[in-house]
Amino acid sequence: MNENIILTHEEIEHKIKRIAYQIYETFVDEESIVIAGIALNGFILAEKLAIVLNSISGLRIILCEVTVHKKDTNSVIKTSISKEEYQNKGIVLVDDVLNSGSTLMYGVKHFLEVPLKKFKTAVLVDRNHKKYPIKVDFKGISLSTSSHEYVEVVFEKNTSYARLG
Repeated sequence: MNENIILTHEEIEHKIKRIAYQIYETFVDEESIVIAGIALNGFILAEKLAIVLNSISGLRIILCEVTVHKKDTNSVIKTSISKEEYQNKGIVLVDDVLNSGSTLMYGVKHFLEVPLKKFKTAVLVDRNHKKYPIKVDFKGISLSTSSHEYVEVVFEKNTSYARLG
């Protein structure tokens, strides 16, 4: 399995820190921002970004969990906070891996139902072969893969890694 590891725990931690600094630089003039993570791994990544952002900035971070049914994208998208809580704020939509782009696109569409100050996207791994024209603003790594390969990000209590399968 080790030969398929594309990011070690230390590399993931470094990339999270770098993405957090990029987010802070982008939203430096804001008082608060929403970090919205797509359940499950996207929300874990959002939590990790929020911890770093809290340690490096004075931004008030509002965490939001976003539930998108990946098999049925026409179903209702749910967020753990109300629209009023993210209206007229800066938002970063976070997921672990950008595959086809559909999950991120439906997540973006949901948040655009209300006026926002600024909207950005962040992923740990961008796979570079998307079906949809979705652009990632902050990414840990870009990876060219074939369509039959997959990327799995594993977040465990004391270790994390990303592997190619």
